[in-house]
Amino acid sequence: MAELKTLTEKEVEDMLLETNAIMEGHFLLTSGLHSPRYVEKFNVLQKPEYTEKLCQAMAAKFVDANIETVVGPVTGGILLAHETGKALGTRAIFTERENGKMTFRRGFTLHEGERVLIVEDIVTTGGSIREVIDVVKEHGGVPVAVSMLVDRSGGKATFGDVPSTALLHMDVQTYEPDNCPLCKKGVPMTKRGRTGKPSV
Repeated sequence: MAELKTLTEKEVEDMLLETNAIMEGHFLLTSGLHSPRYVEKFNVLQKPEYTEKLCQAMAAKFVDANIETVVGPVTGGILLAHETGKALGTRAIFTERENGKMTFRRGFTLHEGERVLIVEDIVTTGGSIREVIDVVKEHGGVPVAVSMLVDRSGGKATFGDVPSTALLHMDVQTYEPDNCPLCKKGVPMTKRGRTGKPSV
């Protein structure tokens, strides 16, 4: 296996800024919170060469951890799991929701004691990752660690006995909708990306 190159937080941030992945405005996050900054991971993940570099940096920390499988949650986690798995020379699978519950589908299974690295793109509360950890454990796997592209929780997202690491740490202010200063100022919601997804 070729030596994997690590990246400094500044190099990661520069990559995200260059691709307009770090955006300013008034955003509704998946968690339901509001925020003046948003990370649109697909602005950087649409560039395979950047995705490869980022995932190699995620993988570099786990070269000697005897990882057997990389798991990521749908959707961004699929790309990250695939590229990180490629860098580590392992299998890559993903979880998705079925009737609102995170699970493995498509015939994905783990053997008892299988050592798993969990990868995620942008983490605000860590809720999805905790669900993935539960799925891995339910299937007999051992969650060795969590590797995040961006931890924007300000250190609040923790995963019990599973250690975590991130390529970039961002302490971004978030607000409950009822207590959002941007709402109080009448700042309209920013449309995210170019998906045509309506503002909420």
